[in-house]
Amino acid sequence: MRLAGKVAVITGGGSGFGRATAVRFATEGARVVVADIDESGAATSAELVAATGADADVVIGDISAKAGAERAVARALERFGAIDVLVNNAGIAQTDARDTWDTTEDTWDRVVQVNLKSVYLCSRAAIPSLVESRGAIVNVASIAASVCVGGAAYAATKGAIRSYTRHVAIELARGGVRVNCVSPGFMSTPMSTGERLGLSAEEQAARIDSFAARVPMRRAGTVDDIANAILFLASDEAAYITGQELVVDGGYLVR
Repeated sequence: MRLAGKVAVITGGGSGFGRATAVRFATEGARVVVADIDESGAATSAELVAATGADADVVIGDISAKAGAERAVARALERFGAIDVLVNNAGIAQTDARDTWDTTEDTWDRVVQVNLKSVYLCSRAAIPSLVESRGAIVNVASIAASVCVGGAAYAATKGAIRSYTRHVAIELARGGVRVNCVSPGFMSTPMSTGERLGLSAEEQAARIDSFAARVPMRRAGTVDDIANAILFLASDEAAYITGQELVVDGGYLVR
């Protein structure tokens, strides 16, 4: 088992990439703390983790606020005594007008708060424990950091996550902490399908098909594609990898 005995905190663990990563980590022996604002989703993820035989805990709150981020880290330390892996996965899509000059200030601020500030706050809270365990941080960015998809506010946060990853990787390397990011491409998740926007099943399928048509591998990615990439970067198999972006996009960026 690649994460046997390790403790992982996964933000946005109540659905999508976060849930898939929580379950994947559990199958590899990790004890998992699921942090999410959605109580029902987080509980379901914890049940799925427990079904693998692994220990799970749940922290409900807004990790884009200092108190919420610190509470998630404190819960992991109280319950399990350490943190070996932090997965900064929590994020939201940009749902209003997609151009910078049309996006409302409230939308811009909220996207930056949830997608970017949460990474800073959770990392800052977890770093002392990660230094002790010589652990790893895996941030979830996006191909929106490299190409024009997703809206300006969303893309700005994902580009910032990539830059933050590289900078912090250098800061923490001497402490034995590795920091990397995964950049998903067009994926089939509740956020990208339009499920959260109230689209019908038929509309969601059409939306995913339109994504797949742009990808050289002719399919949208799955949550498991991302969970496997996160697992690799969190594991000792990536012991000499830090400051890197792992793009998981079916070849979209190089098409």
